[in-house]
Amino acid sequence: MRMVLAATAALVLALPARAAVEIQEVTSEGGFTAWLVEEHSNPFVSLELRFEGGANLDPEGKRGAVNLMTGLLEEGAGDLDARGFAEAREALASSYGFDVYDDTLTVSAQFLTENRDEAVALLRKALVETRFDQEALDRVRAQVVSIIQSDEKDPNSIAASTFDALAFGDHPYATSRDGTLESIAALTREDMFEARDRVIAKDRVFVGAVGDITPEELSALMDALLSDLPETGAPQVGEAEFALEGGVTVVPFPTPQSVVIFGHEGIKRDDEDFFAAFVMNQILGAGGFSSRLMEEVREKRGLTYGISTFLVPMDHAETVQGQVASGNEAVAEAIEVIRAEWRRMAEEGVSEEELDNAKTYLTGAYPLRFDGNGTIANIIVGMQTQGLPIDYIATRNDKVEAVTQADVARVAKRLLDADALHFVVVGEPEGLETTN
Repeated sequence: MRMVLAATAALVLALPARAAVEIQEVTSEGGFTAWLVEEHSNPFVSLELRFEGGANLDPEGKRGAVNLMTGLLEEGAGDLDARGFAEAREALASSYGFDVYDDTLTVSAQFLTENRDEAVALLRKALVETRFDQEALDRVRAQVVSIIQSDEKDPNSIAASTFDALAFGDHPYATSRDGTLESIAALTREDMFEARDRVIAKDRVFVGAVGDITPEELSALMDALLSDLPETGAPQVGEAEFALEGGVTVVPFPTPQSVVIFGHEGIKRDDEDFFAAFVMNQILGAGGFSSRLMEEVREKRGLTYGISTFLVPMDHAETVQGQVASGNEAVAEAIEVIRAEWRRMAEEGVSEEELDNAKTYLTGAYPLRFDGNGTIANIIVGMQTQGLPIDYIATRNDKVEAVTQADVARVAKRLLDADALHFVVVGEPEGLETTN
């Protein structure tokens, strides 16, 4: 069997010796590429697949189709109905997980070395020979309907969905990947087959594997698992234009505490200033009780129990966002403090002490993420979808350490715009009205 092992392999020197991770690139005879970490001390393998496109690839007018289809992948395949599939999986002591996000459909599998071929054959059935039985379709549809109805009563979900709808216009990011009660009710078995073939295809798959498997064995596994997929899926969607301007949107909701989502345009993952923005965000709002916003909004003024910010670099848009909950009588003041801190960081940057503390935490916490085969498989396949190099794990902390005060000041001035912040407030806030 012809197999190519990439010349590049990365040894994760940044991690403790026992957690060292050596990543190999493996290309199969069928042309599939994977990143592999061999770990032969335990007789099992964690396998992660990512199919680029995710719920963004819903057919026009059929929002929620990919999400519903994903929920059915383990509900019967080939000659096995839902119960038969579950019994076969349990007999193999294997586990499969299927999930979908805006940009990606994910498949997670774990199986034993002794019955690896049978477990992979069963997983292949789920991806290629899915049955989409009407009984299973109706049952999973009812579960999705329950989720949609619950979200309609949840202020956090209302705030997030309102922000997305206002920010992203007619792009799929503007609407929930769950779909609506109307769109879900109209979906058929035929729609499930179409949705599967739009997303689960050869031209968009990424593979990560960790565990008791050699490069040769992984090469054969990929060809057995993926060769019968469609060659191509649906075209990827285009870029999303961020449409929100600075201001406030109030969504009336009967609750003593208002929930707030706020944000504006962000920074791309491959931007040369991304690591400076990453460190800046840690100081601004991602650092828990050590962040500026937590200090100013919670500790000094008692306006909330918690507040956080996060960078959101998606495939087709990027934002920097935050969230906070505050009493209806206090939320207006909380918003003013957030705006002031946003502006202060943009104008003044951060102190040397803040920078050192943020870098110490970010570099020290990183190795703790590598706490199991499944987690590592998830990390290395995520690196591929983000276009990161194979030595990223070994070099990531060096990039964090290299960030200077001047870097943070530059990116804060460029990225943070207090006047562009838009606040979506769900509740009965006192002293706040929708401004635009």
